[in-house]
Amino acid sequence: MTISNHTTIESSADLKKLQGTLRIKILEMYFKANAGHIGSSLSCVDLMIGSLISHRRENEVFLLSKGHAAASLYACLHELGEISDEVLTTFYKNGTILPAHPAPNKIKGIPFATGSLGHGLPISIGIAQANKILENDEFTYVLMSDGETNEGTTWEGGHYAVAKKLDNLIVLIDKNGLQGFGSTDDILGESADKNKWEAMGFEVVECDGHDVEEIYNQIEIFKIRKNGLPKVLIANTIKGKGVSYMENKMEWHYLPMKTEQYEKAINDVKNTYNQ
Repeated sequence: MTISNHTTIESSADLKKLQGTLRIKILEMYFKANAGHIGSSLSCVDLMIGSLISHRRENEVFLLSKGHAAASLYACLHELGEISDEVLTTFYKNGTILPAHPAPNKIKGIPFATGSLGHGLPISIGIAQANKILENDEFTYVLMSDGETNEGTTWEGGHYAVAKKLDNLIVLIDKNGLQGFGSTDDILGESADKNKWEAMGFEVVECDGHDVEEIYNQIEIFKIRKNGLPKVLIANTIKGKGVSYMENKMEWHYLPMKTEQYEKAINDVKNTYNQ
């Protein structure tokens, strides 16, 4: 399948290589910036490959609601040719258009500022309803963290999407089980839950959030089903996926890498993703 303007995936090996290439790009950006939120970006980049890179059409909107994972968004937009090599090197620097959280009106693929958690879903719902009113055959994609499903705006927005029958809305939930100060179970309990979203009126599927082919295929099914139900893909992921010492570790929500940690991270990714 063609997965971007620059890359054609002809085999599972090609896809695995892309997963590794984007991870290396993300790690390099964070290391050079001496910045954190690495684990958050590594947990959701495969979801972006399966949606933003492979499904989003030219006029469609993709929102990264969990804006603290901005480096993963920038890496994917770079893969799509929407961010240049030169601009990518300015990540986190003074005067950059690639700050810690996505900023709007600078890059076509970033239409809104995000990262104040819980806002991405209501914004995407408004876009989806506008497309319905205008009778545009366009889908709206929003990638959320499982932590932000604790937010009241998520549930108010979700009920609105159901009431307005927004089957052109595709919600992706990065369910890695960790949020700012602990596990999701220990804070407000399980809110990225299939039964709860189904009870609200969404069409819901759970998947392996690191299996890009499964993600791609499920979104394809969602897009075919014009049944009046907004869609949710609950993706079971691992925070820090691909770097052995970061996986499922709370501290890598925040910490930057030292040189030896960066080198270890790059080696882990190369070994896992056949670089």
